[in-house]
Amino acid sequence: MKLVNTRLQSQMERISKESSPEYFMDYIRSILQDTTKPYHQRADFVGLSILEIQTKIETLSKDIQELQSLKKRLSEAFELSKEIIASIFESNGIDRIDGNIISSLTLAPQTSKTKLSLKILDEKAVMGLGYIKYEPDIAAIELAMMSIEGMEELDQYVAIESKIITTPAKIKVNVKRTTVTQADELVSLVENQKAA
Repeated sequence: MKLVNTRLQSQMERISKESSPEYFMDYIRSILQDTTKPYHQRADFVGLSILEIQTKIETLSKDIQELQSLKKRLSEAFELSKEIIASIFESNGIDRIDGNIISSLTLAPQTSKTKLSLKILDEKAVMGLGYIKYEPDIAAIELAMMSIEGMEELDQYVAIESKIITTPAKIKVNVKRTTVTQADELVSLVENQKAA
């Protein structure tokens, strides 16, 4: 992942559904219609900018996973450290130590509380008393509606709604297998554009 964004990449990163895309669309048109550069160089510039955003997303996803793992490990270490220190306090008969920077370390004694949980011994008897929850089995209804018998049986009780889900057209960047990184290639293209 490179540290400096091109103007195109910066504009791509600022696009949102709430903002008007006109300025970005005009900028893309100007890049694609710029006949002073070969068509393949223009395609590379746009494609590599898209790939760089994808790389950032993948890097952030990996960082988030590592941070969540680190948070979990540190939380466990934090609680275990407090328990170990408390056990040392207890074994030495200490309930408090004053400090200069911190006010004090104080032993919080072990506590217990009762948590109630319900275990049903006779499900049929409980349901017979009226403690039951009924709701339609949607998966079974959908499966039954795929057969003629099921449709005839359920037709008067079930309505099928049709919803069209449209996925907008998107650009796909097809990457060649090379050893040069996308960021290096993008930096090279930007430098060539500045030199021209």
